[in-house]
Amino acid sequence: MHCFRSFSSGVLMLALAAGTSTAQAPNSALKLNQIQVIGTHNSYHAGIAPNESKLWQEKYANAYKGLDYQHQPLAQQFDSGVRQIELDIYADTKGGRYAHPSGPKRVEAAHLPADPEFDPNGLMLKPGFKVIHVQDVDYRSTCQPFIGCLQQVREWSHEHPGHIPIFILVETKEREPREKVQLTEPEPFTSAVFDALDAEIRSVFPPEEMITPDDVRGSYKTLNEAVLAGHWPTLDSARGKVVFLMDQHHVGPIYLKGHPSLKGRVLFTNAEPGEPDAAFVERNDGPAAEISDLVRKGYLIRARTDSDTKQARVNDTTTRDAMMASGAQLLSTDYPVNEPARWDGHYVVALPGNAVARCNPIDAPSSCSADALK
Repeated sequence: MHCFRSFSSGVLMLALAAGTSTAQAPNSALKLNQIQVIGTHNSYHAGIAPNESKLWQEKYANAYKGLDYQHQPLAQQFDSGVRQIELDIYADTKGGRYAHPSGPKRVEAAHLPADPEFDPNGLMLKPGFKVIHVQDVDYRSTCQPFIGCLQQVREWSHEHPGHIPIFILVETKEREPREKVQLTEPEPFTSAVFDALDAEIRSVFPPEEMITPDDVRGSYKTLNEAVLAGHWPTLDSARGKVVFLMDQHHVGPIYLKGHPSLKGRVLFTNAEPGEPDAAFVERNDGPAAEISDLVRKGYLIRARTDSDTKQARVNDTTTRDAMMASGAQLLSTDYPVNEPARWDGHYVVALPGNAVARCNPIDAPSSCSADALK
C-alpha cells in the first residue's frame, strides 16, 4: 500500500511539473475521431447584396430561400466555438475569371442603386483559387481569395495555441448550376490544378501545423487499413493543427492520380468506405444508423443538421437531433450558437453547454472527460 501511494504521488508531481491537470489525464489517449464538434456550412457566405437580392427574389423566389443566410467572419465563428468550416473554391489559374460578375450589371439594367463594390482591392484579378458559392449570383465572401481565408485561420490558430483542431472542408466548384441564368464558365479541376491547390495550402500551413493522410497512414499499406486499425492521432497531439477535407466525391480519382492512398497529398478525399483512400466520408443526409456504424469502424464523418433554411424556418430539430446522436464527428449547420435563425423558434445547433467539443456519443472511451475538451 505504501509503495502504491508513493507511486501515485510521484505521478501527480510529474503531471503538475509538466503543466497538466488531473482532469486532462483521462483524455491522454483520446483519438481525433472520438470527439464531436460543430461546423458551419459555406462558412464564408456573406449573403447577396440588397438590390441583387431583390432581383433574384422576384425571378427565383423559391431558389432564393436557400441562399438567405450569412455567416460572421471566420475568427468570430472560431471564437464562438465552431471548429469545422467549409470553403467553396473556384480555380482561377490566370486570374480575372470571376472579377466581373453579372449581378451589378443586372442591377444597373433594372435602374436600381448600385450595391457596394464586392472587390475594392482587385483580389479577383490575381491568379489563385477564389471563394465563391455561385458565380455571378452569390459571389460575396467574408474572406478572399482562398489563400486569404487560410491566412485568417492560421492567424486565429496562432492566437489560440492548443485549440481543438480545425477541420477545413474544401468544396471544388466546376459545374454550372441549374438556374436558367448565363453564368461564367468554371475552370475544370485537373491533376495540375490540384497540385496548385496543395501548394497554396502548404504556402500558409507548414507540415507541423497540419494533419495529413500520410500522418494517419503511418506504416500501414493503405489509409483505409490505418483507419480501421484506429491509427488516428491522439487529440492531444492534434491540438493547434488543421485538417483539410475534400467535399466533392467525383473529383477524388483526379486528386488520387499519382498519389495512391493519398501519399503526398494534403486533403483527405470524400471516399467510399473500404477504398484504399477511405478515412473521411460524407453522409450529409444520414441515415443516422449508417453513420453510427461508420463511426464505430473508425471513419471520420461529416453530416448536415439542416439545409437550404428549410429546418430553420419552422424550427424543425428532427434532423439536427438525429445527426448529433449518430456520432458524426463534424456537424455542419448554417446556424451555430452565435447565429441563431431569425424565424420563430430561433433554430440553432450547439453542443450541450455550448461546448467547443464533446466526447463522441458512439466511439469515445468511457474515460473521456468532457471538462478537458476545450
